[in-house]
Amino acid sequence: MRNVSDTALWVGHYRVMETERPDAIFRDPFARKLVGDRGEQIVKSMRRGKAYAWPMIVRTAVMDEIVVRLVKQQGVDTVLNLAAGLDARPYRLDLPSGLHWIEADLPEMVRYKEEILAADQPKCRLERISADLREAAARRQVLDRVQANAKNALVITEGLLAYLAPEEVEALARDLHDHAAIRWWLTDIASPKIMQRIQKHMGKHLERAEALMKFAPAEGPQWFEPRGWKEAEFREMMQEAIRLKRTPEGMWIWGIFKRLAPQRFAREMKAYRSGMLLMRPI
Repeated sequence: MRNVSDTALWVGHYRVMETERPDAIFRDPFARKLVGDRGEQIVKSMRRGKAYAWPMIVRTAVMDEIVVRLVKQQGVDTVLNLAAGLDARPYRLDLPSGLHWIEADLPEMVRYKEEILAADQPKCRLERISADLREAAARRQVLDRVQANAKNALVITEGLLAYLAPEEVEALARDLHDHAAIRWWLTDIASPKIMQRIQKHMGKHLERAEALMKFAPAEGPQWFEPRGWKEAEFREMMQEAIRLKRTPEGMWIWGIFKRLAPQRFAREMKAYRSGMLLMRPI
């Protein structure tokens, strides 16, 4: 990987892999077009690159479910996807035409995506905003735009928080909380143990791209409560992987471990706890 935007190509290729399976749990017909050959090259360059497909695929599928449910059952009228990358949900999900979907990302990512998808029609009203979300003023401008037009907004930060320092996540949490129209926040979080494992296997690639992972709160979802957000739903990664039949290779070893040392197994599972988190403002 050459830069932080290449992480979108990396993750995007996992959506290609899933889409091309005969038993795919979701299909993203835009993924191959968006990632081209670079995504596959990045995955192949990584040690055990394909082995990390399962959590990305599970994350995509679970977030798809949550987004569609919130729009159809909870009356979400606006979705703001921060650091949207190569996500194609406005094009591939079953969404009402009146839904306002906003993608905010770096200018080069926005330009690339608009060029590649120029001939494709989104299912809903789609707007793209060029912004460096690390800059507080630019981020607040995006949120003010949502506040001015939305009544019941969902913010998605899929794959973003891990690359931010804790103080940057705190600033984002407070900015989101300060905008009353934002009623939902969907993200993913990992434990310190998970982050250590990712850094061990992929650290050199992420360092080269200046995309080191920094945020993995030991408190889990409770970390957000003093920052104005409470857990509405937590979908634990491994449990969802079992449900969706996308467990990692060698899962049978964990079954033996569980039978032979149940208490130690429970401790290890708690240490490796990660998943998809939906929050409401306090």
